[in-house]
Formats: sequence, structure tokens, C-alpha cells
Amino acid sequence: MGHAARQPQPAAPDLATREAGQALLRTYFNIADAWKLSPREAMTLLGLRSRSTYHLWKDGKAGPLSRDTLERISYVLGIYKALQMLLPSGEAADAWMRKPNTAPVFGGASALERLMSGNVADLYEVRRYLDAQRGT
Repeated sequence: MGHAARQPQPAAPDLATREAGQALLRTYFNIADAWKLSPREAMTLLGLRSRSTYHLWKDGKAGPLSRDTLERISYVLGIYKALQMLLPSGEAADAWMRKPNTAPVFGGASALERLMSGNVADLYEVRRYLDAQRGT
């Protein structure tokens, strides 16, 4: 009895490269624009304290990103995608981030207010809430 030959799996993209970091940041800043984030809000979601680093990144001058930054961007991308799937229009999806929400995870605050703690765990909780709303 012969064994089926294993097909080679495509290599996962190396997100630690400078090029990958810049592509991810371009996407992140497009989402930040769609959500109308202030520089302070955008920095908080990225876990940045340095305004000069923020402006370098925004100008496309980033080196490889840290694991923490990659995780944060991944959550933001997931939140953005979930909202686009859940809500009827891009405008409604983008506006949702600032609307007060009575779900227990938000306690009457908006998702963006919850995320302004700067903790990765809050990004995770908002993503988890949206995934539950999608039934995934």
C-alpha cells in the first residue's frame, strides 16, 4: 500500500521583515483613518509612546515590527474585518467604534474607549466580542 506524496506547504509570510512591517502599517493607518483616530488614539492602539516613532511609521519608515506590535495590528485588522462583515455599510462599521455600547464588555462605553487603556487584552476582548456576534 503506497503513501500519498505530501504536497509541500507554502511558507508562511515572514512578518518580521521591514517590508512586511511597512505593509502592515499602511493597512493599519488606513483603518485608523477610516475610524477617524487621532494620533494619540492611533499610538495607543499600537502601544507606542514615542510621537517621533509614530510619525516615522506613518511616513513608511519602519524597521521590523516587534511581536507586540504585530499582535496589536493583527487584532485591529480582525476587529475591522468583523465590523465590515457584521454591519450593513462601511460607514456604519467605522462609526461603530465610537458609539456607546451596552454590551457587558463595554459597560456603556464605546469600543474605542475600552481600547484606550492601551492593553493588548482589551484588543483581544473587543475582537472576541465581535467574533461571538458573527457566530465564529
